[in-house]
Order: sequence, then structure tokens, then C-alpha cells
Amino acid sequence: MKFSTVVSSSRRKSRKAHFGSHSEARRKLMSANLSKELQARHGVRSLPIRKDDEVIVSRGMYKTRDGKVTSVYRRKFVVHVERIHREKANGATVPVGIPASSLVITKLKMDKDRKALLERKSKNNKGGATRKAADDVAMSNVD
Repeated sequence: MKFSTVVSSSRRKSRKAHFGSHSEARRKLMSANLSKELQARHGVRSLPIRKDDEVIVSRGMYKTRDGKVTSVYRRKFVVHVERIHREKANGATVPVGIPASSLVITKLKMDKDRKALLERKSKNNKGGATRKAADDVAMSNVD
């Protein structure tokens, strides 16, 4: 069901927006969930993935394999993880592209920008949680 009149529900238009998106929009689209431990520590569910994060593959042929992110290939919507390679017919090894949604971040590469992003997102989430609790209390009195 369509809720927002601003956003189209057309498959054609949403695919065009997704595959024709610019690099900064793709950064946000290529987000991965944090591990349960990191979610509890930071109060944030997911973050855009970046080079030098440590991840575990949670879906697909390489499930349960872990490693450090060597590159984020925004143009192809894939992430390359160290030690996940395949051999070509001519004997050369190439990194396998894994979708960001199939990864779980286990260790973050922290810098000042990422720290600010975490603080901003956790502040927004905490505000939303208290607001939701207040709404539940108000709705419990409706009977």
C-alpha cells in the first residue's frame, strides 16, 4: 500500500532511481547490519559499509566466512572481502563481489565522521523509542 504521495510506487521508476543513483546515494544503499554486540553498544542497527570494516558473510555460498573489507565497489553494488577469491579459467584469482546486505559488520573502522554519524543515529533512535513508549501508554488508556 502506498503511504507517501511524494514517492512513486512504480517498479519502473524505482528501478531507474536505484540503478541510476549517484555515488553518495549508493553509499547509503550499500548499508550492512551491525552485529548484535555492536547494536547493543551503539544503539544503531545498520551503517553504510566502508573499507577496513571487519565483516562476516551471512548469506550465500560464502556464508560464515569472515574478513576485512578490501574495497566497496559502488558502481557494481558489491563489496570485496579479503580471502574471498575465485580462480578464473586462465588461473588468475579475482575477488568475489558480495552484496552489502549479505554482510554483518563485526568491527567498525572508527574516525571522527563515523563517530558523529553513530552519535546522531543513536540519538534519533532513542528519541523514537521514548516517543513510541509514550504513545503505547497513551493508547493503553483508550479502552
